[in-house]
Parts: sequence; structure tokens; C-alpha cells
Amino acid sequence: MPQSEAPYRNRLLAKLGEDDRARLASEFEAVDMPKGFPIAEPGAPITHLYFFESGIGSVVARSPEGFKAEVGLVGREGYLPAAGLLEPGSTVHEVVMQVSGGGYRIAAEALAAILAETPSIRTLLVRFQQYLGTQTAYTALSNAVHHVEERLARWLLMCHDRMDGDELALTHEYLSILLAVRRPSVTTALHVLEGDRLIRATRGLITIRDREGLERFASDAYGVPEAEYGRLIGPLR
Repeated sequence: MPQSEAPYRNRLLAKLGEDDRARLASEFEAVDMPKGFPIAEPGAPITHLYFFESGIGSVVARSPEGFKAEVGLVGREGYLPAAGLLEPGSTVHEVVMQVSGGGYRIAAEALAAILAETPSIRTLLVRFQQYLGTQTAYTALSNAVHHVEERLARWLLMCHDRMDGDELALTHEYLSILLAVRRPSVTTALHVLEGDRLIRATRGLITIRDREGLERFASDAYGVPEAEYGRLIGPLR
């Protein structure tokens, strides 16, 4: 049976009281989630919610013509799919693992029963939904007003917040989905950040060299959703 006591690496689970953690843990199933692992499909019923201990999951908007853009990014600060709290739960987005990891999953029906009995858990999970909505809104804002280099700096900081160490296993293909641009634009933006000695990029691997400098470069593209998470739940990192 999964652990019912801290420390969980998942920020939400660590925030809960011991009794609430134990209630969820009684229904948890530990899962490995490799890159590409499907968490939810557009229009399909949500059967499980996943609480991340490691790795990064993406909420990807997909047009009927097949164009894709990431609109949400979640790691050990939360769970996906956020729409799983609704009844009946379904999502219009693709939810998939972009960086391999693991965590715990719980059946949507079991969670619904727990939430009906335990308002303290529901309150915390709804707070996370509010934060994720803020993140999504600022992604739309950033896509509209910031240069691609600033947007790349923002996403790298967001990935860094959710991973151990300074090395990020991120492919150009994934970054093109993050930024909603073509791969040549990703390459150009990476070269700009490398030229400023903020990162080092090799094939499939990006190393953060200067976190503070990267935050200065991102400017107002980064920080508001992170502050909102801190206000609602606690430190993100």
C-alpha cells in the first residue's frame, strides 16, 4: 500500500493532514509514467487522476487540423487531469507525460466519494485548479506579447521548478509544442540563451547554467502563476 505519511514529494499530498493523506493513500495505486504515457484523451471519460511525484505532464490543446500547443504543465506540485474533479469528468485536451516520472493514481469514482466526505481535501484540490487556470491564462498572455526567446526562458524555468538538478531532458520537438512554433525557431531561441551563457544545449538535453540570469531574461513572462501557487498552497520549489 502507498505511504500515508509525509514525506510525499507531491506538494499537495505533503500539504494534507495525516488523516487526509491516509484516506487518499487507501485508494492509491503507485504508477510509473514514461514519456508519452497517456493520462487523458480528448472527449474520453476520465477514469483516474494522477498525483505526480516526479516527471512532467502536459495539457495540450489540439485543433481539428492537428495543430498542437501546450496550455498547461504540471509536475510534483499537483495532479492531472484537473477536469477529473467534475462529474462526469472529461476533457477537451490531450494530457500526456512529456518527461518520464511516476506517482500515484486514484480512480475518479473513488476520489469523488472521498471528496464528498472530506471538504478539506476538496478545498486543496480546487485551489490547485485555480492555480492551473492562472498558469493557462498567463501562457496565453505570454504567447501573445512576448518574444519566443522570453517564452523559452519561461518554459525552461517552469520545467526547472519541477525537476531535480539543472539538467532538463527536453527535445526540440517538445519545445516546439511548448512554444507553438516551428523547430527552427526553437533552435534560434536556444542559441540566444546559450550566447548569453544562461543555458547549455546538447541533443535532447538542456543544462541551466544561470537560474537568476534566466529569470531576469524572462522578465514578466515568469512569476505571477508561481506566486499564485505560493499564495494558495505553498512554495512551488
